[in-house]
Amino acid sequence: MFESAEIGHSIDKDTYKSEVPALREALLQAQYRLRDQARFPVLILINGIEGAGKGETIKLLNEWMDPRLIRVDSFDVPTDEELARPLAWRYWRRLPPKGHTGIFFGNWYSKMLQDRVHGHISKAELALAIDRAQRLERMLCSEGMLIFKFWFHLSKKRMFKRLDSLKDDPLHSWRISPLDWQQSKTYDKFVRYGELVLRRSSRDFAPWYVIEGSDERYRSLTAGRILLEGLHAALEANEQQTVQPHAAPVELNLDRRSLLGSLDLDQRLSKDAYKEQLVQEQARLSQLLRDRRMRKRGVLAVFEGHDAAGKGSAIRRVTGALDPRLYRIVQIAAPSEDELAQPWLWRFWRNVPGRGEFTIFDRSWYGRVLVERVEGFCSPDEWLRAYTEINEFEEQLVDADIVVAKFWLSIDADTQLERFKEREETPHKRFKITEEDWRNRDKWDDYDHAVADMVDRTSTEIAPWTLVEANDKRFARVKVLRTLNDRLQAALEDG
Repeated sequence: MFESAEIGHSIDKDTYKSEVPALREALLQAQYRLRDQARFPVLILINGIEGAGKGETIKLLNEWMDPRLIRVDSFDVPTDEELARPLAWRYWRRLPPKGHTGIFFGNWYSKMLQDRVHGHISKAELALAIDRAQRLERMLCSEGMLIFKFWFHLSKKRMFKRLDSLKDDPLHSWRISPLDWQQSKTYDKFVRYGELVLRRSSRDFAPWYVIEGSDERYRSLTAGRILLEGLHAALEANEQQTVQPHAAPVELNLDRRSLLGSLDLDQRLSKDAYKEQLVQEQARLSQLLRDRRMRKRGVLAVFEGHDAAGKGSAIRRVTGALDPRLYRIVQIAAPSEDELAQPWLWRFWRNVPGRGEFTIFDRSWYGRVLVERVEGFCSPDEWLRAYTEINEFEEQLVDADIVVAKFWLSIDADTQLERFKEREETPHKRFKITEEDWRNRDKWDDYDHAVADMVDRTSTEIAPWTLVEANDKRFARVKVLRTLNDRLQAALEDG
């Protein structure tokens, strides 16, 4: 894949000087159109051979364009904060918003290549890393992001020639970094695995562009033109037509039976039994979270459910016996403007707990396949795609030693109506009831179908759903605590 980038491409000085002014102006205009449209962000991934002009090219693009709309990030040695979370967390939190451009050095391809070259991962693990990168990029592109992947290349002969010319030059020897010397010893491996990565990860939604880096004028003009043509094509494109998804009918329960309807909502817990079991489970939770082994794990609890099902009171019982420093509650409402400018999972990735941390989500990413689906805030293509994206997200959480517990609190329509009326009649509870709550009752069956679909598609072995019968709040609270404790206990026993 690198043959054409080893033949000595070059541009003479006069040609370069004559073409740069028009290119700079066009890039700047495209950048301002990108900002004004604010329809999508741009992400540029920089990889390739050391000394092939990666940094110099990006520095030049920053000079040609408005640097206020560009953010350059370099992902070198991960920080302790990053090591305590899933690998992708460090990249998600730096993604550019719509209308802006992000440039990633040391990105996910850099890490997998270095790890494979130095024998830190196997061939199978490299294939898994490539596959995970593809899923991430496909999701970002589906959310509208425009991704450019540049590989700046040098032949082995030219790389050694460059090192020889600089090593004894007192004015320029500083340009040789430890990575340059390291790659001079691992060049063949790096190129071999690099070719494998490019071959398996160059796709229509995010292709690779290989640029020979021996001549700075050639590489600068080539990178600038590729960027300009890609920007023009994306800016001129109309809003993408929604692809008709391969979807079954919304209602599949031909026998009129439903998942939520199959729950025994008549289960009760007496007041005395509740008090005894609540104290026991709260004490157990406190002990489990203080276990030294939990310092190597994060804990994430998700609470979803019918309106007025008692999510808030269940969360209060979970936190009731805990030191406030041991947990954090993230309440999810309608996304802010900043959140709307990012891929939809961005705001959840930002709140992923690190090792030794406990995060509770009051509502969560499942709003995509519940509220947004039922209320028409996203297209069928988007919420159907979200099931895969959610499962992959949770798989990365579990792979990073985060215990994931998901609760759906279910009540029947009569119980909900009773609790709505009680809220309206009780001054200190009146704030809990809104017109939106009443409107949602009119779509009770639609929500039931969506919940059943959600559980079917996202209740996995690693992150199963717990359906909680919540007509009786005491029963629901104890079941939530006991289930969470059981999952923590199992995680500790697994090591």
